[in-house]
Amino acid sequence: MSEQKKPKERQVQIHVDEDVAQGVYSNFALVSHSDAEFTLDFAYLQPQAPRAKVRARVITSPKHLKRFLQALQDNIAKYEAMHGPIEAATPLPPGDFRH
Repeated sequence: MSEQKKPKERQVQIHVDEDVAQGVYSNFALVSHSDAEFTLDFAYLQPQAPRAKVRARVITSPKHLKRFLQALQDNIAKYEAMHGPIEAATPLPPGDFRH
């Protein structure tokens, strides 16, 4: 049997511009997709407001989004191990990720 070689891990340096490093707050998210990509819109919905303003849009490939989902699941598990379970909000309609 031939031994499968693992790909070499590489380190990537990430640069974050100052304005991006400030981040944006989002309490509402919409997810849509085509056969080639996913679009994630992060918005802020003010209480009692009829409209939400999109503050960031991320367009990515299905494979990358699957890795992102795995990273989120891993980080949520680590967070809950340290701080206890995150109480889920009331059920929302499909595609609606407000908290």
